[in-house]
Amino acid sequence: MFIRIDDSISVSPQITPAQVAEAAAQGVALIVNNRPDEEEAGQPMGAEIEAAANAAGIAYRAIPVTHSGFSAHQLAAMNEALAAANGPVLAYCRSGTRSTYLWALARAQQGDAPDDLAAKAANAGYDLGGIRGMIDSLAGGR
Repeated sequence: MFIRIDDSISVSPQITPAQVAEAAAQGVALIVNNRPDEEEAGQPMGAEIEAAANAAGIAYRAIPVTHSGFSAHQLAAMNEALAAANGPVLAYCRSGTRSTYLWALARAQQGDAPDDLAAKAANAGYDLGGIRGMIDSLAGGR
């Protein structure tokens, strides 16, 4: 269910509170929720995932991203979350795509090479083509 991007992060479609135990067993130190509450009927609310994460000893951050795009605030929050993580991160949204995109944008801003980010995403089944211009811009030509 969890899709490994690299040693520091995996992404996933919507998780349930029961799947938090699986994340803990895999050594996840931080869960990042990139999905707004009530985006879809029946999805678990962020507070449910947060409670399960707290019970499992996993840190939790909510950085909801709507389909309208990414903001500087979301990018800053993702950078802060990744920097503060004391181990592997699991980020989730509806399909894993927004989480992958936000991770790639944050990593580009921190200096990762766009081609490396694109390769990691592609190996996990995600295409960064739709945001490649933003990644290149944030990377500043690296």
